[in-house]
Amino acid sequence: MAGKNEIVVRTRLGERTVERERVITFPKGLIGFERKRDFALLKIRDDSPFMLLQCLGDSKLGLVVTDPYAFLENYEIHIGDAEQRILRIDSLRQLAVLVTVSIPQGKPEETTLNLTGPVLINSASRIGLQVPQTDPRFPSHYRLPKEDLENAPGGDPDNI
Repeated sequence: MAGKNEIVVRTRLGERTVERERVITFPKGLIGFERKRDFALLKIRDDSPFMLLQCLGDSKLGLVVTDPYAFLENYEIHIGDAEQRILRIDSLRQLAVLVTVSIPQGKPEETTLNLTGPVLINSASRIGLQVPQTDPRFPSHYRLPKEDLENAPGGDPDNI
């Protein structure tokens, strides 16, 4: 049973309890899901580098995400003044950066990161925004080398 300041969230992983202060609001939704605004970031497993960005209003909408810097030290994002205003930031250092992950069923060795549509989160204000990128160095299907999957640190939504 959820406490006064908690929400019970139904996910593909089962029911989870989220503190209300941990809800992330996306004023523009996510690409393809513009009407879905409130999400929570959930651990999948303690030792997994992947997390679940779960929509609070739709139990079927949960995106697997990860910190791209766990795999690519040179990953760069660019955002404009309008996006900075929406996110209420002065510097990129105020953001947590996540990218979506595709794991083909039964083929984890073919896991890819979408580096063209990072999800940016102002951890202090709990505002999120997905900002498309056009840098050709960072493709929409960046395949993770197997050794990177085995050695990546576990993701921690409490740090976002």
